[in-house]
Amino acid sequence: MQHLEFGAAVRHLRETTAPEAVGLAPGGRRVRGLRREELGELAGMSADYVRRLEQGRSHPSAGVVNAIARALRVGRADYERLCALAGYAAADGQVPTDLGPGARRLLERFADTPMIVSDAAMNVVATNSAFLALEHWNPTGERWEWNVAWRSFCDPFEAFKQSAADADEHEAVLVTQLRSSLLRYPADASLAALVDDLRTRSRRFEALWRVPRPVAAYESSASFTQSDGDSLTLVGNLIAIPGDDLAAVMLTAAPGSADEARLAELVDASEGRAVVDVGHERSRPVGREDG
Repeated sequence: MQHLEFGAAVRHLRETTAPEAVGLAPGGRRVRGLRREELGELAGMSADYVRRLEQGRSHPSAGVVNAIARALRVGRADYERLCALAGYAAADGQVPTDLGPGARRLLERFADTPMIVSDAAMNVVATNSAFLALEHWNPTGERWEWNVAWRSFCDPFEAFKQSAADADEHEAVLVTQLRSSLLRYPADASLAALVDDLRTRSRRFEALWRVPRPVAAYESSASFTQSDGDSLTLVGNLIAIPGDDLAAVMLTAAPGSADEARLAELVDASEGRAVVDVGHERSRPVGREDG
């Protein structure tokens, strides 16, 4: 089954890679993306071997995986996924933490929508002033204070409340994301330490880690209470940013609701930046700077 999944991933990448993206002329083509012959030539293998890989009839070596990834010029997330499907650790096995151009554009284009961007270990990489306006995320000085999973299971936010059903969905997503990340980044010591800390400190996390719940939806709602006592209910949607192996959570209110009006008031009063980089200084409070 794993060989079939690897083959399907290679075929999908081959068929969705534009010829000009790998230095080939587009020409007159009857098929999408690259031909097997072209991928084979770029990767230093025969078209027949590419066919066998895609059909799950041959197990690739680590060198073959790297050659295919280089030939297709895939992004970090796709490279890590190919390695995992083939049963190998990636070349360095470290969770990428850079805020890529795709994530930055997303934050800039939705500046009025509360949003955070996190890496595969669920550390917050960047946020925006609209999110900070919710007065939700209070830095505590703990090592994992900017980690979404750790804060949810070990140090819950007082101003963040969910129903039992929404909390179950949210927790299931967090555990699923971390299990997937640990598979892709087995050599990342910080990620391993985070998971160990979560399993030690949180009985709930440990139970879900041992027997994961299926994820029904990558969204959940929550109530956010501000310092003046007012609260509003928002729905969070998880959006993958695969090229850099990042994820964004966008928070929105029901159209035409009082929550939508209240959110607009908070955002208008925030007067902050569309992109606030958290970076690696996760114990440092993120301030609201004009710009």
